[in-house]
Amino acid sequence: MQKIKKTLRRIIPQWALSLYHYGMARIAEVRYGFPSRKIVVIGVTGTKGKTTASNFIWAVLTAGGKKTGLLSTAVIRIGDRQMINAYHMTMPGPFTLQRFLKDMVDDGCTHCVIETTSQGLAQWRHVGIWYDVAVFTNLAPRGTTEHVEAHGSLEAYRAAKGRLFSALMHHPQKTIEGELVPRIALVNNDSDHKDFFARFPVEHVATFGTEPGADYIAENITTDTQGVFFHVHNKQYVLAMLGEFNVMNALPAVALGDILGISSDRIAQGLVSFSFIPGRMEIINEGQEFGVIVDYAHEKVSMETLLVAARGFVRKEKKLIVVLGAEGGGRDKAKRPAMGELAGKLADYVVVSNVDPYDDDPKEIAEDIACAVENAGKIRETTLFVIEDRREGIRKALEIANRGDLVLVTGKGAEQSMIFKEKTMLWDDRMVVREELHDMENNKKM
Repeated sequence: MQKIKKTLRRIIPQWALSLYHYGMARIAEVRYGFPSRKIVVIGVTGTKGKTTASNFIWAVLTAGGKKTGLLSTAVIRIGDRQMINAYHMTMPGPFTLQRFLKDMVDDGCTHCVIETTSQGLAQWRHVGIWYDVAVFTNLAPRGTTEHVEAHGSLEAYRAAKGRLFSALMHHPQKTIEGELVPRIALVNNDSDHKDFFARFPVEHVATFGTEPGADYIAENITTDTQGVFFHVHNKQYVLAMLGEFNVMNALPAVALGDILGISSDRIAQGLVSFSFIPGRMEIINEGQEFGVIVDYAHEKVSMETLLVAARGFVRKEKKLIVVLGAEGGGRDKAKRPAMGELAGKLADYVVVSNVDPYDDDPKEIAEDIACAVENAGKIRETTLFVIEDRREGIRKALEIANRGDLVLVTGKGAEQSMIFKEKTMLWDDRMVVREELHDMENNKKM
């Protein structure tokens, strides 16, 4: 099926594909009764941090008494219901999007946060969704090529994300619960692209960041075993999530909460109450003597952030063990050696295994990574292991670990399937890790 889709995309003119996607989005809007016109819609876009930022916004709005839905890479929330995103994509097709929006409206939600991707915007999945707030987290960090390559150029990539901001003015202001809803643009002031995203004509533009000049500046950032601490406008906020980098992901929630009239105490309550995103720095604890973290990191920047953070979690004499791979299906091949080099330099042991080969040769993907790991100093069958079968690869990493070590299982997070050329199989890294840990414990008792 993947091969057929790839062939069709190659032979059908781009204008025809674009028209098809646009038409489907319009039909979906009508099919579900224009639900986005009855709810405040917040779109979050950017290269990195979208999922965490979206979840922080959800947490702050919820703490502020606003019943809020969420559509993100990791989880989908409709009122009090939560489910893992099993669609293997951040922004599902227009019919799925509109159906979830209708479910949220029917459930009494007044607000919704949608993690909005450049690919979804390029394919017009946002058409028929009346956005009220657009959030820009960042764009193509240094060394990232995957997302840019999918659009042809950095300019095209940025323009695709810009569609979210231009969409804010394509509909009249809504009235929700008797109040006129302002159109709001929230922009990362630390980004080189801030001027592009702040130029769209809306009722309220605000910036956030860690450098001078932003409307909402994070200051006095510190970290200890209790969490991450920072101040905005002399108010202290605490994050229970691991990683100082999450301050930038939390700032849009602080800004939006303040603009919408949520008190700083409620904003603080929302931030500190949120400590967990499935498959994002998720700690797996089944009583083993070593640490295990499952994370979605699947390209150079997120892999480096994870590995550097993980080094701070383990004592110098203990081992850091990483399981990694890369997607096929036309994804950026340059990220394979880039991730391999990082893992080879920053981890003590590396296990290269499948992620989602799609219709590509799994051996080729693994070798592209493994060769870079070798060049960084690792030795095959000693500190580097190439094991295509992901379960066996995870098992090997867990077997290497001793008391106080840390195992990172990367690349899939909470994704619920693995895609090969001929089949799609049910899969959840977190479940597999738990199963393997239990088997190891049972084998010890025998």
